[in-house]
Amino acid sequence: MPQMPSPERLHSLIHALEAGLLERSEAVRLALLAALAGEHVLLIGPPGTAKSALARRLQHAFLGARYFERLLTRFSIPEELFGPLSLKALEDDRYERLTDGYLPTAGIAFLDEVFKANSAILNALLTLLNEREFDNGRERVRTPLVCVVGATNEVPADEALQAFYDRFLLRVPVVPVSDAGFAQLLTLEGDAPLLPSAPITEAERAALVVARDAVRLGEPVVAALAEARALVRTQRIAVSDRRWRQTVGLLKTAAASSGRSDVALLDLWLLPWCLADQPAQLAPLAAWVHDTLLGATPIDAPWLTRAIEAFEQQLGLETQAQQEDGDAGKLALARAIAGPGEGASLTRVFAATLEERMRRRYSPLHIEARVAQLDELLARTERHLAPLDQHAQAMQSALRQQLWMPPALAGRIGRAHAASLQTVATLVGRLQVVRAGFAALPVDAALAASAPAPLRWDEAAAA
Repeated sequence: MPQMPSPERLHSLIHALEAGLLERSEAVRLALLAALAGEHVLLIGPPGTAKSALARRLQHAFLGARYFERLLTRFSIPEELFGPLSLKALEDDRYERLTDGYLPTAGIAFLDEVFKANSAILNALLTLLNEREFDNGRERVRTPLVCVVGATNEVPADEALQAFYDRFLLRVPVVPVSDAGFAQLLTLEGDAPLLPSAPITEAERAALVVARDAVRLGEPVVAALAEARALVRTQRIAVSDRRWRQTVGLLKTAAASSGRSDVALLDLWLLPWCLADQPAQLAPLAAWVHDTLLGATPIDAPWLTRAIEAFEQQLGLETQAQQEDGDAGKLALARAIAGPGEGASLTRVFAATLEERMRRRYSPLHIEARVAQLDELLARTERHLAPLDQHAQAMQSALRQQLWMPPALAGRIGRAHAASLQTVATLVGRLQVVRAGFAALPVDAALAASAPAPLRWDEAAAA
């Protein structure tokens, strides 16, 4: 029985397709994943942003896939896409096309300015894209189509084009290379891609479909998708039932091809490109997915910060507190006469000695009570830190299993969770310093044993 391509092989394939395409990691991965899922992708952006280059490379990812490319205009005719009429068939009163070498025989197709085609072409494309079938005369024939990569400068505003627009599950904005990558763009050598050495066979694609259908959709993912549905409703984004089903299929394909039997929450990074109806909606959806579902926002602990500040303030008060005796006048005099020279140095030593004598002493019970309260706070902090640490480790493990996530996004999520741990670790360090400060307060065992009132802070926030 044929096996589906391994994650390692797919990773090598992604690397080959990305080679030389600056800042196109996201688009390359989305296009290849869409093709494996049997979906179509729309690239939205100005000319000269490597949209056609990406589509041409995608052909080489699939063994034996024929490639077809056309620039569409309002003057395009069906013959340009579907082939000329067969004169021999017309002689027999049959209306058939010679499709060999045209779109009905292609595995990967690139349709540039796809929404500029006339209604006759768009209506024929609807069935071809959705059903992978083409009406040739009186017969409806099955096509080998794997994926159509459409390209457009802008999203169509015409209501009549919305049905065709909805056939593209993934809508990927493509922008010119950033200023940071501009120098590298200028120094690229040649334009020949590193072609994949082991393209995916039809049998492997079929095996992946079988594995995809066995992938489970757990309750956390279903709940997250329900949240996403509520969000797009509030933003007035229309998402059809068919699109939700296709999105789930894409998520399952991502999981299966990564060697997993369950869709992970991290797979939901794909949602914005499936749900956004306009490029401007992509960023808010992505921010919501990253922050709400993936935990990509660093977590702080305000209750712990308030507690530490309260203890630091109290330590400052107790450290600076002075004994009530007659040494205060001597200390003031010593400070007043201190000046340059050896005598002044001795005077400063005397002043320091007086300061130490004037420091308030505390009973052992007082110090033990302060240290005990800090130990309790440290224990509570460790209980707070433990799940954060476990979650961060689990996230790092999950990120390593993410075959399709762009490295930049994976790095951002990893750094966010590391920052959460660092935030708490820094606060723990401050707590330990305060504890050491209370433990080092001057002690007078002769003082009456009296425990201080517990330091109050926002207990409710820590609960």
